[in-house]
Amino acid sequence: MSDRTTTRPPTPQAGTTRGAAELTVARLRLDLGERTVLRSVAAQLPPGQVSAVVGPNGSGKSTLLRLLVGALEPDAGAVLLDGRELASLSRRERARELALVEQDSAAPVAMDVTDVVLLGRIPHRPAWGSDSAEDLSVADEALRRAGAADLAGRDVATLSGGERQRVHLARALAQAPRLLLLDEPTNHLDVAAQLDVLHLAEELAAAGGTVLAALHDLNHALRYCAHVVVLDDGEVVTAGPPAEVLTEELVSRVYGVRARRVVVEGRDLLLYERS
Repeated sequence: MSDRTTTRPPTPQAGTTRGAAELTVARLRLDLGERTVLRSVAAQLPPGQVSAVVGPNGSGKSTLLRLLVGALEPDAGAVLLDGRELASLSRRERARELALVEQDSAAPVAMDVTDVVLLGRIPHRPAWGSDSAEDLSVADEALRRAGAADLAGRDVATLSGGERQRVHLARALAQAPRLLLLDEPTNHLDVAAQLDVLHLAEELAAAGGTVLAALHDLNHALRYCAHVVVLDDGEVVTAGPPAEVLTEELVSRVYGVRARRVVVEGRDLLLYERS
């Protein structure tokens, strides 16, 4: 890594926000080849909350997140952040507003864990700036919040899938986005680590952030999310509070299972059987 002593104005700390982001998705359509992946998708996320996008495999969840972060461009429609089209922002400006943690990163290369996390600081420093002492402090805090402080100094290529997931989460936290996008954030993680990540999403929202997570586990959506968008075959089936949206009838129809809602110790849970 290059010299880290450059002095510049204070930058956002890991996991802090600059006001909750309000995201509006306006009739997005995306075609990949001859296949329409997203069909007139419209949704609005409540600011300062944890929201989920759920749906069967192939419904368009990951594609939607990649489109929001700018990795893909829609064939129609628009994405608005606080009423402003994201397409009007430069890549650098967008990177200050949104960060995406993908469920499976590219094959790791030999790189120090702290250097990976410091990549999240690039949008906040001058074009030719180097890592400052403040950046290092932000990276250390991000690793701590992601439960990966013990991985500092390791080679990311030697880490397990779950450990890499925590490092990439730390990189996103170091980016200090107003909108954090999580694609299957519990992927590769054991049960305790899954709960840690979901609790962290709650903490970020409580601190004024907006979080959107693509989830497979509907019980996680019921427990941790204030809003849920249900996708099926690239279309929004319904959206709203999870307790109202994730009914037995809807889950059974969308997922092709027999679903039953039960209450255990005062908490709603979904149980499934093959139909």
